[in-house]
Amino acid sequence: MNERQWGLILIAGALAAVLGMGLSSYKYRTEKASDTAIEELLTRELRSPDGKMHQTSDWRGKILIINYWASWCPPCVEEMPELVRSQTKYAAKNVLFVGIGVDSPSNIREFLEKTPVNYPIVLGGLDGATWAKNMGNPSSGLPFTVMVDRKGAIIKTKLGKISEDELSSWIDNAIITSQ
Repeated sequence: MNERQWGLILIAGALAAVLGMGLSSYKYRTEKASDTAIEELLTRELRSPDGKMHQTSDWRGKILIINYWASWCPPCVEEMPELVRSQTKYAAKNVLFVGIGVDSPSNIREFLEKTPVNYPIVLGGLDGATWAKNMGNPSSGLPFTVMVDRKGAIIKTKLGKISEDELSSWIDNAIITSQ
């Protein structure tokens, strides 16, 4: 190959990389949440997979980490141990993790039998996807994590797997800000 062909290959490769990064950014984008999204959630009564009812109004005044997930979603399953550890770490600081399963009740029950968690898991079903959209997830992709401050305002969102370090950074900043 001559120099011109190599140059064209390099240009094509660079264009492909830029296009790939742009598509990835579009896929994992989040939008501003609707003004009423959290208020609507905090006025519901939600059922856990075992039939227990959760009064979401009991969650007011806490820092909430809301995680939309499904048992068939590999990144959702991969991040769960980190969510469990983070809930343990921050429980005494008025932080509550809540998992909203966008899955069938039987799939969620079966999953939780094998993978217990230390925070409430509630059934979102098809409504869960709508709630996630209202909270800034236009693609309804999973996992989707939302952080709500003690006043009930969404302060952080992330579409895709979240790390324990990222959660710690979010929560530590929210605790400092609310003091």
